[in-house]
Amino acid sequence: MDLMANLQIANLLVQGTQMLLVLALAPLLTGLVRKVKARLTRRRGASVFQPYRDLARLLNKEAVLAHNASWLFRAVPYLLFAATWVAAALVPTFGTGLIFSWSADLIVITALLGSARFFLALAGMDVGTSFGGIGSSREVMISSLAEPAMIMIVFSLALVAHSTQLSTIASVMVAGVGLRVSLALALVALAIVAVAENGRIPVDNPATHLELTMVHEAMVLEYSGRHLALIELAAQLKLLLFISLVACVFVPWGLAPAGAGAGTLVLGMASYGAKLAAGAVLLAVFETSIAKMRVFRVPDFLGAALMLGLLGTLLLFVSRIL
Repeated sequence: MDLMANLQIANLLVQGTQMLLVLALAPLLTGLVRKVKARLTRRRGASVFQPYRDLARLLNKEAVLAHNASWLFRAVPYLLFAATWVAAALVPTFGTGLIFSWSADLIVITALLGSARFFLALAGMDVGTSFGGIGSSREVMISSLAEPAMIMIVFSLALVAHSTQLSTIASVMVAGVGLRVSLALALVALAIVAVAENGRIPVDNPATHLELTMVHEAMVLEYSGRHLALIELAAQLKLLLFISLVACVFVPWGLAPAGAGAGTLVLGMASYGAKLAAGAVLLAVFETSIAKMRVFRVPDFLGAALMLGLLGTLLLFVSRIL
């Protein structure tokens, strides 16, 4: 009994480490992306630790609320942060087979992100400002195309791994599935969805407040203080989630297997850190080499992801029949 109890405590500690790791690294990832973008545009840029200072500053400020704000407006930052943190913590980062890995399902993660987006869109319309309504309507338009594309990507991966559970998918990918055109299509589609979901260039520019172009910023203009800090941290967690998802599914090498020792787990953490750094650099290079598109071109951009995911699913389905 003592051995089982110690094993259970060790598993809980590893799972807790993963939850705290994604929470601690999310602002650093955002700071690294900003730093690389600044260097690529021949600017010095702020420190990579600036997002931590921004969050601390917001947490120390008073939250100012509109007179007509309902209970939903107050509750959404906490709901958004909780759903995004849980979704990010479910993705295997440095190891597979963790104690909560059974719940690390792609469909569950998609549902959590969809729920967070739904509540944020409601909060944007709650106060009744014109900017909030514009941002919410644009967010719903983007999500109506991004979510079907994400489901097609899930189907493609499920046909390869015979499961939607991320630890199983990572194990199958490590074992080797060969070069598949369908997986390449799924990777490109996932990259497009990740850019749209995080409001990055060319879909949105997180560094601007121009009313004609902003999507995410328009929904959160009425927030301040600790509420805005939670929303910003949730956005940073969402960026880390998608980079972790790409790393887990398509670059799963370095993940510690179930029951691995402390040394293997540390190596897995080092590998995860390298993957996050590579993802931040690639994102910064992509954003500095492309211009933001018009809002009315976004459906075409996401439609390409939907078609790529559907084509990958059809290729796998036809290959199984033949």
